[in-house]
Amino acid sequence: MKPDIQSYNNQQTPTDKEICDLLATTINSKLAEAESKIWHAHPVWFLNDNPIVGYSKLKDCVRLMFWSGAGFEEEKLKTGTGKFKDASIRYTAIDQIKLTDIKRWLKKSRAIQWDYKNVVKRKGELIRLK
Repeated sequence: MKPDIQSYNNQQTPTDKEICDLLATTINSKLAEAESKIWHAHPVWFLNDNPIVGYSKLKDCVRLMFWSGAGFEEEKLKTGTGKFKDASIRYTAIDQIKLTDIKRWLKKSRAIQWDYKNVVKRKGELIRLK
């Protein structure tokens, strides 16, 4: 795990750190070629400079978000609001995490991608890449 992501995880409560560490380890194992970094104050993984997945500490949970997750057609992922194609799930305990679900979503994150990398250039218009 990259030091900046480990540092982010280490700043969480013990329960949230456990969740963050499991998410990071799982994402790293399934998206090994992805670039990971702290982006907008939380860990995010990129494929070809396009944000794919990340997690963040919210007030009462850890949220796992897929930038193109609305297209995954997964009941457990809640789509965001507005014009973007994100979807997320929230965790408050490590036993809520189902690794088979996350691994399936990570596989879909390779196949279903919207071009967030160039969304500013296109004045907010999203174009499907895959």
